[in-house]
Amino acid sequence: MIRTQIQLKEEQVRMLKRLAAARGVSMAELIRQSVDALIRSSTGIGISDEERRRRAIAAAGRFRSGRSDVSSEHDRHLVEAFRP
Repeated sequence: MIRTQIQLKEEQVRMLKRLAAARGVSMAELIRQSVDALIRSSTGIGISDEERRRRAIAAAGRFRSGRSDVSSEHDRHLVEAFRP
């Protein structure tokens, strides 16, 4: 591990101490877990290709637009959706 220093607000330290005590871990461990979670959620690192495929298949067909021409007119619908 690499030692590093960070500056936190007083309220952040208070809340981290409480949370760490409630979970039975050190503040450092809680921060490491938080950094790991942020990296996973932001970059998808740690998610296998198989898991990505499983999630994509599970999401396919779960949402309905109410339109029957989305596959053929998707560009037009996007333009309309983002028009101010």
